[in-house]
Amino acid sequence: MGDQCPHVKTFSRPPPLPKDPVYREDCTLCFDGVDDAAGIDVCLHCFNGGCAGDRQHNKQHADEASHPLAVNIKRTRKRKPERDDGESPAKISKLEIKAETDADRYDTVTNIRCFQCDIDGIAQGGKVGEVVAGVMKANTFAQQEEVKAWELELIVCDHTAFLEQEPARNIPSGDLGHCRECDLKENLWMCLTCGNLGCGRQQYGGAPGNGHQVGHANSTKHHVAVKLGSISADGSADIYCYSCDEERKDPKLVEHLAHWGVNIADREKTEQSLGEMNLMYNLSYDFSMIDADGRQLKPMFGKGYTGLRNLGNSCYLNSVLQALFATPEFAKRYYKPEERIKMGPTFKPAEDLETQLRKLADGLLSGRYSRPDIDIQQPENEDEKPHQKGIGPSMLKQIVGKGHAEFSSMRQQDSFELLLHLLKLVSRSQASAKNSGFAQVYDPVDAFRFHMEQKLQCLSCKKVKYRLDEMENVSIAVPIKRKSKSKPDPVTDGGDTPMTDDDKDAEKEEFETVTLKQCLDDFTAPEVVDLECSGCKNKGFTKQLLFKTFPVILAVNARRFEIVNWVPMKQDVPVIVGDEVYDMEAYRSRGKQSGEEELSDEQDACASNKFQPNEVALEMLMNMGFPQVRCEKALRATGNADPDAAASWLFEHMEDPNIDDPIEESVAAASASSSAADPEKIENLGNMGFSAPQARQALKETGGDMERAVDWLFSHPEATGDFGDNAAPEDAPAAAAAAAAASVPEDTKPAKFSLSSIVCHKGSSIHAGHYVAFVKKMAGWTLFNDEKVALGGDIEEMKKFAYIYFFRREGEEA
Repeated sequence: MGDQCPHVKTFSRPPPLPKDPVYREDCTLCFDGVDDAAGIDVCLHCFNGGCAGDRQHNKQHADEASHPLAVNIKRTRKRKPERDDGESPAKISKLEIKAETDADRYDTVTNIRCFQCDIDGIAQGGKVGEVVAGVMKANTFAQQEEVKAWELELIVCDHTAFLEQEPARNIPSGDLGHCRECDLKENLWMCLTCGNLGCGRQQYGGAPGNGHQVGHANSTKHHVAVKLGSISADGSADIYCYSCDEERKDPKLVEHLAHWGVNIADREKTEQSLGEMNLMYNLSYDFSMIDADGRQLKPMFGKGYTGLRNLGNSCYLNSVLQALFATPEFAKRYYKPEERIKMGPTFKPAEDLETQLRKLADGLLSGRYSRPDIDIQQPENEDEKPHQKGIGPSMLKQIVGKGHAEFSSMRQQDSFELLLHLLKLVSRSQASAKNSGFAQVYDPVDAFRFHMEQKLQCLSCKKVKYRLDEMENVSIAVPIKRKSKSKPDPVTDGGDTPMTDDDKDAEKEEFETVTLKQCLDDFTAPEVVDLECSGCKNKGFTKQLLFKTFPVILAVNARRFEIVNWVPMKQDVPVIVGDEVYDMEAYRSRGKQSGEEELSDEQDACASNKFQPNEVALEMLMNMGFPQVRCEKALRATGNADPDAAASWLFEHMEDPNIDDPIEESVAAASASSSAADPEKIENLGNMGFSAPQARQALKETGGDMERAVDWLFSHPEATGDFGDNAAPEDAPAAAAAAAAASVPEDTKPAKFSLSSIVCHKGSSIHAGHYVAFVKKMAGWTLFNDEKVALGGDIEEMKKFAYIYFFRREGEEA
């Protein structure tokens, strides 16, 4: 039929290059895809994927982009031949998840069509045939973004490539039996610089560890160690660089081990490697899908009960997305099935945040994709229903991670850090959404925003200073208090029989239970800080944080981490959070009180020249074990807002010779002022549609940080700007404070909140383990465990150990 189509004759597009994304698995506007009855149409002009079913996104793209030719792809899963009972499964000889091809798993049918000529069945010859062949051979978009087959690509770093070893000596075999500083006999790491043997960090799901080799590395600056139990005769082993804080490759491992008398040919692998533990954990980990009585949790289907497929360590993203789209603000903002997304010739829906958030909302809330997976074998118990296949938000994940070192990787990440990053991206996208012609655009993140008021009072002259900070969450430290271990009962515990080593190992550390109220009381309690009063010149202030306004949705991050041997360890401290209404009126700031005297404008202006670190971020960093001066330097260098960025800066500058020197305020102030007035930055913000005064004010408010300046401008659309010479410099701090206070609307509604959802984490580190979400629905608390969605679960137990709590203000409707 190609003879009847002029578009085939004039078609000259080359096949896709390896760098070209090919969307042949699911539609870029919805989650209909190649496995549906109608299949998916891949545009032969730009490789966009459009569903071929009732929604006809294929035709919409062809019409609006003027791209007439497409190839329709349908696939059906092959039935696997049943194995005889006596046949043993294939032996696993290599650590990997077999990367089966589509040809191994599916039968695929293709059909070339022209929308403009309304012709199907075009012959696959000539240029069109070459492009179709290229489309079918190309990696899908999701495959381009994922790490193939879960195998970690290790690299050589400078510390392994240029490793210098101390004078050679033979280490007696007995010394290789246990850690030098404790009695642990597994998870042992040998320093390749000096031969020291120390236990590693505790690995979730793996061997115990006290981090003694980490302490050795920190104190000696000996960067590289090898895990003894992972060494095999073929020359493979776990190599870890503590300076890079990553697993690495040692090109001269045999030589480096022989230096200490370790003959690799005599070694036999006795423990799982880091890669094996991570692989097996991700393969086998299944958050409990049974209730306290051992019954299978009831799978849920329908609108608002759609699961998200794990894209490879993406449970941290899935859990946060489920919690956000369970809120009316996100649901109403992005679920708009009646509104058509306009696509022009240059529009790339897969790279547009607004489009992908709308696609996700449709996927989660329409109920269209919430159905049992027909490819899953029916359980032997007929009462059990198979879970969902789930939808895979790979396009959204790519947008969220673009340009971010951590979220663009396939490693497990901190769900709370992801929440902060995602809210920032959503807020920024509102302006472009309005410019693109979308209707009823508003920022759903406004529901999270509130103002905290900081009160500083000098202990000597009693003068006060108030400051307002706009926030989107609170991060509270959970008090960590270990339970005292009771003495053995001579009757029940067998008299004076001493405990064996096995008995001691079996003991699990327990912590005292705390309540949410205790945590909030601690968070808002006055504390003494070592600051110099700009009025009386004496040192010593009390500082207190209280709510000036309350949000519609209060996101609370419960931090249960403490530093153990220089390693942040998550501790299972139970926090009691009930379903009752929480009255938070006691945490409301009443503002300046009668009889209080504020520091004068001149004094305040003088004090404002000093760098004032973000108190919440500073506390988080100091709780990780860093000295205060280092934390303040890191916050100053990274914009004074993001503790994650500041922590990264700290790790990169640990060896700076002046890292512990006091901050020179005059130099810092001059630098900040110069940065804020940078003409190039003002011009760049002007190119984004902001006036020069607005740009100047935003840069001053954020210490010259461009990224934070953009955030500030989107969060303060009412800002008139800084007109430079028209205002005296000494009046600026007072004027800015007055303007900030005047722009905060009065909040007189009751401060009553109830728990609406939680994000839970299982594991000893936020960068490992598994995340799930529980959402309070009409039917009850519902578990969202990646693609699995089920009613119930041990919610009371999970609330005790949640990582993020989402509370909704009573009486607030979207």
